[in-house]
Amino acid sequence: MSTARAAVIAATAAAALALTQPATARSVSPLAEVLPKALPEAARAVLGSPRLAGEGTLRWFGFRVYDARLWSGAPGLDPRAPTERPLALELRYARSLSGAAIAERSAQEIERLGHGDPQARSRWLDAMRALFPDVNDGDRIVGLHEPGGSTRFFLNGAALGEIADPGFGPAFFGIWLDPSTAAPELRNALLGPTAR
Repeated sequence: MSTARAAVIAATAAAALALTQPATARSVSPLAEVLPKALPEAARAVLGSPRLAGEGTLRWFGFRVYDARLWSGAPGLDPRAPTERPLALELRYARSLSGAAIAERSAQEIERLGHGDPQARSRWLDAMRALFPDVNDGDRIVGLHEPGGSTRFFLNGAALGEIADPGFGPAFFGIWLDPSTAAPELRNALLGPTAR
């Protein structure tokens, strides 16, 4: 593949993660009782009885980038402070994207939302670059947030690693759940009825 073509693909992938296009909201899946079994065992252990809060699709210029599902424990999530309780965010990708592009775009959104100081954001970016893999159509990444603890990531059910800084989780999941997210329709879809 030529360098120019690779650069165009990388730029397109990064732009796809810009979260500037509306999400497609869906009602909670009728399979909501079966789907928790697809979560990694560690996520099920932290959430107790996982509950599907909501789901939606991120599209960029009409192209599906990923389907997202937000999982909570039995108490559910408070839409005013969703990261104050354990949660798992599942992204099932519909396109190939580089891990580096995912990390860079995540860092840009964290900075735009005003989370962390410059030193923390620099550490988080380094950690995300080291942790996030390239993904292909059908790959599934689950991020598991434990308030006051680490954030763990899983690729297709297998552990990728964790970012131990307790400030990272609220900053990272804020990309989707912060009221100032660049994708408010997706936020509403993920938080489900509690967001209304």
